[in-house]
Amino acid sequence: MKIVWHWLLLSAALLATTYAFPGKIAFAPMYTVLFVGACLMFINSVVKPVISLLTLPINILTLGLFSIVINGLIFWGLTLIVPGFTIANFTTAIIAALLVAVINWLLNKIFGD
Repeated sequence: MKIVWHWLLLSAALLATTYAFPGKIAFAPMYTVLFVGACLMFINSVVKPVISLLTLPINILTLGLFSIVINGLIFWGLTLIVPGFTIANFTTAIIAALLVAVINWLLNKIFGD
């Protein structure tokens, strides 16, 4: 049940980010946001630790700032995987990934455990 709750909070953060960037981030049918949230949860729990481990030297050299680029690449990559999810450009993907992380953190603090 806890996983479903986190999935819904992440989907709400994605939806809030859509309203922060009108016209630059879009979900064609509205239920696509739930699928993107599920894919993002899977990627963040399975794929991202492997990517972070592989890019550890670059991350050390940039004092952790390369992880922001990794988050943007993951967010941008979801547009290629999920039909109906579009982002205007890579800069928007990086800023939106940061905004999703902040909103998700706030929602987990307010509505989480």
